[in-house]
Amino acid sequence: MNFSAPLVPATLIRRYQRFLADARLDDGTVVCAHIPNSGAMTGLKEPGMRVWLSRSDNPKRKLAYTWELAEVEGGLVGVNTAHPNAIVAEAIAAGRIPELAGYAAMKREVRYGENSRIDILLTDPHRPRCLVEIKNVHLRRAEIGDGCVAEFPDAVTERGAKHLREMATAVAAGDRAVMLYLVQRTDCARFSLAADIDPAYAEAFALARTAGVEAIAYTCAISTLGLTLDRALPLAL
Repeated sequence: MNFSAPLVPATLIRRYQRFLADARLDDGTVVCAHIPNSGAMTGLKEPGMRVWLSRSDNPKRKLAYTWELAEVEGGLVGVNTAHPNAIVAEAIAAGRIPELAGYAAMKREVRYGENSRIDILLTDPHRPRCLVEIKNVHLRRAEIGDGCVAEFPDAVTERGAKHLREMATAVAAGDRAVMLYLVQRTDCARFSLAADIDPAYAEAFALARTAGVEAIAYTCAISTLGLTLDRALPLAL
């Protein structure tokens, strides 16, 4: 997934009201950027950090700038949670996710369960349909082991637990269901759950796994030009 135009470098001043950030461009101009991220963004919102913004020329937009990347310890981290679905769909179409290969058709944002939408639905005449739920991951805490663990979630997510329950129900009805955790950073060697942050999600995950819901994790290759699926990460659960 490539960015539609070159990103604009800036220095973060502050994140506030959850979805807003003030940043100073290299020419000294201060701009307000939209943050497509409702999470805690632990370690990614410190004043003075180098950040990268996209700019839209759409006159109907209230804010022209969107916060896309943060620079952490010399590496880039994607903060835009609107991108993972497109990244994964692109990778599936290219046959880059072996666990999800071999299906005849792919649809996005398909209704299922109790007033929910599955991120990707894979279908084929010769096998059960496959529901793929994608979760954005960008949390890494140095105090966890050697600091190379990507974790989800970074905040309590009742919606995420609901998705796990509904996927378990789908498996019981004969479908296949896969949780795919997409890590938008390059400095992690494995994936785990942040059970201390959201014990209810960890419990729902364990029950879903017992019910037959699968789980996989992949990391991204990230540059100021775009983001692409990179490699699978082992699960440390």
